[in-house]
Amino acid sequence: MSAAISLSASFSKHLVDSNQRCLLNSRRIHFTGTRCAIPRRDLLRKGIALSVCCSLLAVDKAQGMEMLPFKEDGYNFWTWRGHKIHYVVEGSGPPVVLVHGFGASAFHWRYNIPELAKNYKVYALDLLGFGWSEKAIIEYDASIWMDQLSDFLSEIVKEPAFLVGNSLGGFTVLLTAAENASKVRGVVLLNSAGQFGDPNKKSDKKEGETAIDKFLLKPLKEAFQRVVLGVIFWQSKQPARIEKVLKSVYINSANVDEYLVKSITAPASDPNAGEVYYRLMTRFMTNQSKYTLDSLLSKLSCPLLLLWGDLDPWVGPTKAARIKEFYPNTSVVNLQAGHCPHDEVPELVNKALIEWLNSNSLEPNPSSLQTV
Repeated sequence: MSAAISLSASFSKHLVDSNQRCLLNSRRIHFTGTRCAIPRRDLLRKGIALSVCCSLLAVDKAQGMEMLPFKEDGYNFWTWRGHKIHYVVEGSGPPVVLVHGFGASAFHWRYNIPELAKNYKVYALDLLGFGWSEKAIIEYDASIWMDQLSDFLSEIVKEPAFLVGNSLGGFTVLLTAAENASKVRGVVLLNSAGQFGDPNKKSDKKEGETAIDKFLLKPLKEAFQRVVLGVIFWQSKQPARIEKVLKSVYINSANVDEYLVKSITAPASDPNAGEVYYRLMTRFMTNQSKYTLDSLLSKLSCPLLLLWGDLDPWVGPTKAARIKEFYPNTSVVNLQAGHCPHDEVPELVNKALIEWLNSNSLEPNPSSLQTV
């Protein structure tokens, strides 16, 4: 989730196009009070759609839940291509890698890491340019984060893992799984970024750049973008502004607290953060259309779980339904939550995620990365 990205509707369109009793039919998840039962046999079948009916009162506030301690200096660091990369690791068992969304960090999984770590070895990675990872001055592209995650699996995790991603992180784990099948056991998307391709869209073939374009129009355009984006970035990193934006995408804003706001404002104080933001807005955001969801799903070969906040103001349940239709080996859990269900309704997300992980962990583990 990004506080900064939501400041402009035009930019956000690029990134994303209780305890009440609910009883669904026998082929779906059943939530009765605080109990959750998912037929393990059904989960292993391709094309089973899971649906959770939960009210806004499901998690009024994540009280009593164990939370990852906030550390000013971060947890662990790994050097990748000369850049400092931050990550958290806890627990033991089959590996699960969590990847945050735009503007967030590993700390956005604060309520998920401790619970998952009871039975799994959990990693939460900060993408290059975000969180406590280095704010590298490079040309950002989706393939950069794919390479980072792929190498993290090879060098740090060292065995096939389950990948879990929210928003931009969802798109990153999907791209990584599509291009590195032997390293991934399964994928979980929470309100993922990314767009389906438009078969009717005409290709944008630009004519050769003229001297006027190169020496006059292009410099003027870049200068204007720097001024505008500089102002937007300065506004977006103010705590009051971040809190306001978070509350606009958290349907239940009880968990929008000092911890969450600080986990976003702290990285934004880095001297290079403004330049990284500018490059993301002007390079990555305008080039991500070359990676479409349909092209990635056509390459995917592992089980897929969608944990979807249906009340997301940016990307609603229609996308989840379309992904399910395109890729039958998909399980779907619909939640009454916004763009970041893992932090808004963490109890429900943890239950559904752990049931799915347990079911898919029964399947034979793919060959170790060391033998691939």
